[in-house]
Amino acid sequence: MSRAALLVGVALVAAFASQSHAQSSADGGVRLPALEQHTLANGVVLVLMEKHDTPLVSMRALLRGGSLGDPAGKEGSAALLAELLEKGAGKRDAVAFAEAIENVGGELAASAETESLAVGASFLARDVDLMVELVADAVLRPRLDPQEFSKARTLAVQSIAAAKDADPRQLIGIYGDAWLFRGHPYGRPTEGSEKSLESISLDDLKSYYAAQCGGDRLIVTVVGDIRAAEMKRRLEAAFGGWERSTVAAPAATAMARVQGRRVLLVDKPGATQTYFWLGNVGADRTDPARAAQSVANTIFGGRFTSMLNTELRIKSGLSYGASSGFARLTEPGAFQITSYTQTEKTSEAMDLAFATLDRLHSEGLDADAIASAKSYLLGQFPTSIETNGQIANRLADMVFFGLDRSDVDEYAARVRAVDAAAIAATIERDFPKSGDLAMVVIGDGSEIREAARKYGPVTEMKITDPTFAPPAPN
Repeated sequence: MSRAALLVGVALVAAFASQSHAQSSADGGVRLPALEQHTLANGVVLVLMEKHDTPLVSMRALLRGGSLGDPAGKEGSAALLAELLEKGAGKRDAVAFAEAIENVGGELAASAETESLAVGASFLARDVDLMVELVADAVLRPRLDPQEFSKARTLAVQSIAAAKDADPRQLIGIYGDAWLFRGHPYGRPTEGSEKSLESISLDDLKSYYAAQCGGDRLIVTVVGDIRAAEMKRRLEAAFGGWERSTVAAPAATAMARVQGRRVLLVDKPGATQTYFWLGNVGADRTDPARAAQSVANTIFGGRFTSMLNTELRIKSGLSYGASSGFARLTEPGAFQITSYTQTEKTSEAMDLAFATLDRLHSEGLDADAIASAKSYLLGQFPTSIETNGQIANRLADMVFFGLDRSDVDEYAARVRAVDAAAIAATIERDFPKSGDLAMVVIGDGSEIREAARKYGPVTEMKITDPTFAPPAPN
């Protein structure tokens, strides 16, 4: 049998065996299988889980820091570094590194987030030594090749420019965070801006790596067809000698919620659609009310039949989609509402979004809606932790935020315990009022300027400006 055919067969087996990835709990939820956690002398945290249902192993190496460690004016440094971690490491240049992965049918990818930098990998169990070698090389011994850096930076700038020119939906959240958190670390674009990316040099990335990466920042999770004791020895040999980082991990402080309204109009001349983002500071990853928040948001804007999508898409036809959600970080991230509409329908669509938010506060949610949302969440949750890679990611997330296995094991119990009183409390406390919002509106300024002004004081910028928000006031 060819390796490609073997991988297809393994994938099919994994699909049918997914129920063994988590055990049923007494309340009908799921529980994580047994796991081990160790902390090495240099601060590296290891989490290991044996799962022998398929001959696959997934690994995640998560470093605390992320774009919070980007120097001021050089936002996008962590994201560029993540790109380079895949472009040659150890004894392999970019081509040899990619071939080593592809030749065994493996997967390896690096990414940067607001508070972390990560390398994830999935390989057949028989190639686990190669997987550990490649991840360790990427994390500990990246080549940071000048040509690869130049290509990565150019592509990053071009990607932003292309999105601005074509469909800015993928950028609306970046504008929203930059406007809501203006002057705060959470407002700095993880992927950088055209202006900040152009200012980053390869030496800047080397300086970032030297300061922000080290053993005490690292969390390594491995899930799959392994022997935990043997894997611990492998990982200790690979990562146990890495020195600690030279500076403390960057951290953000909580930002106060916006009082009143403020509007950022991003002028995109000739645009036939208006994209809008409405938000305020929401809730963090460990908020005790997160189950109630999730239930309420599912009803309000978290699924196809939500209040927002029903009003803006299904009933009125004003939009192809409207949604809401919480960005959960160490400190509260944004609660945001997003949608888009035809230019001439801008006021009508935004007014309807405001009215729907007002109705959430004035009418609350009935028992049938709450019961439906709880069933929806309980049905969706197992599929979020059914693969080795998903579990490895979840374990790293739990360690990062200081959570134990009850984050998964007691998920169903927390959701089932949400009642009408908890829903009423979270709506009042965690969902913004329509009078207290930061707003971003992207569209043809000549057509929507007056509409934007009725929602609050307007600050303008152009879609061609090389940043995502005007400078913060002193």
